[in-house]
Amino acid sequence: MAFSPDYRTYTGATRAAETAAVLDAGLRAYMLRVYNWMASGLVLTGIVALAIASTSLLDLFYPLVMTPSGRMVHSPTILAWISIFAPLAFVLVLNIGVNRLSTAAVQALYWTFCLAMGASMTNLFVIYTGESVARVFFITAGTFAAMSIWGYTTRTDLTKLGSFLIMGLFGIILASLVNIFLGSSGLQFAICIIGVLVFTGLTAYDTQRIKSEFVQFAYAYGPNEAAKRSVYDALGLYLNFVNLFQMLLSLLGNRNE
Repeated sequence: MAFSPDYRTYTGATRAAETAAVLDAGLRAYMLRVYNWMASGLVLTGIVALAIASTSLLDLFYPLVMTPSGRMVHSPTILAWISIFAPLAFVLVLNIGVNRLSTAAVQALYWTFCLAMGASMTNLFVIYTGESVARVFFITAGTFAAMSIWGYTTRTDLTKLGSFLIMGLFGIILASLVNIFLGSSGLQFAICIIGVLVFTGLTAYDTQRIKSEFVQFAYAYGPNEAAKRSVYDALGLYLNFVNLFQMLLSLLGNRNE
């Protein structure tokens, strides 16, 4: 008895393989777009912070003033305080309006946010030496890259870990607000240690979340929706990087005399 090949099964398997290949290519392209947005934002933030810190613009944010003891220190102006809290407003607008704003508006807000964040991070160059800022930046970049790769490749479901990390994030925010009034160095040290753990974990969690959401909703994303979502996802990774950098700098940075 002769056996003929089952063309229906072959065709179905071929189509499934082709669909998987297309989805995988789309995922790689989408993640590359997200990382490009994130990296470009970090570069812009760094340029703005360094430009302000190394020019006379610094006097608009942190002019030198004399303390009662006769010591000259950099004191924040109203403009400095505005720059510190301005990024929070942009994050809120982006999170609330991501589904309502146009792609161009979301992208413009993202660039403006990165500019404002650069101005707010000028104080890092006032507090810490340039050498330690650069050193901790590369430590942060290596840590972030390792955790993001792990989050992308691991088969472990990080959903439960993400819920725990988000609770930890709220705890850090609350403790930081309390410490504004207490001024406890011990509490600040604990916040930084926990913060490093939280934002390291969130990097892996958010990377896996971005990957999973793309795989789940890939066919529902049109070009405009994908463009907006890539900016939003880049913002999440950007914030993880910046917060991890600041926590590590508090622990490892060398302060200016």
